[in-house]
Formats: sequence, C-alpha cells, structure tokens
Amino acid sequence: MSIRLSALCSGVLLVFPLVLSLNEEQQEMVLMLHNTCIAETGASNDAIEKAKKGNFPDDEKFKCYLMCLMIQMGCVDENGVVDVDATIAIIPEEFQDLAAPIIRKCDTQKGSTPCESAWLTHKCYYNENPDAYFLNNFFALKGP
Repeated sequence: MSIRLSALCSGVLLVFPLVLSLNEEQQEMVLMLHNTCIAETGASNDAIEKAKKGNFPDDEKFKCYLMCLMIQMGCVDENGVVDVDATIAIIPEEFQDLAAPIIRKCDTQKGSTPCESAWLTHKCYYNENPDAYFLNNFFALKGP
C-alpha cells in the first residue's frame, strides 16, 4: 500500500474535515478499504452504525474489522501495537494538530487479542474526540 493511500486513510480515520475534501478517486480508495475489511472479517454494518454513535459492540468480527482497517493503513503491526510515530507521520500536516495528541494519548490500548487492542484503541480515539471520530463520517461516502 502506498504512503499516499496510508496518509489518506489515516486522515479519514481521525479527522472529519479531510472526509469532506476527498476527491472521487480518494473516496473510491476509502470505500475499497472498507469493502476489503468487511469481506475479510464479516463485520456487520449494524455494528459499524452503533460505533458511529459511540456504542462499540463487543463483537469479534467488528473488532477485527477495526484491526483490518489499521493494518491496511500501516498503523499497527500484526500484534495490534500502534506505531504512533509512523501513524502521525503519514497524516497530512494540516490535520496533525488535531490528530497527533489523540494518537499519542491513546497509543495502544492493550487487549487480550490484536483485534481487541484495535477495538480498545478506537474506543479511546472516539472518547478523546467524538466529533472527529472517523466512523461518524466515513460512511457518508457510501450514499443511500
């Protein structure tokens, strides 16, 4: 995966204004990422909708969906450990002031499995800034 796609997806994950500025090609890449992770994990759209409202289902498929997103973006290793510096480095500069403190503060929220670690980390991201959390806006790109 290219650095450009990683930067794009990381920005989408953490910073709502970037979602609004995506061109059609970038939107297609984001949707491809979503579709890949849905296919890999079998996560339900219902679980994703609940997370958009701050209710993170304790569902293994959903947890692994979040892990898949993070792996595809190159911001975690196979053990679910976030590479904080790499994650911050690939975020576009204009969004780093908002995203970097959240990424640093949340770091890796360690769970009993890599998928649970991704889930706990995303819960932390949401709790730090619910308005900027990616699932609130990510699927606005899907349309009806």
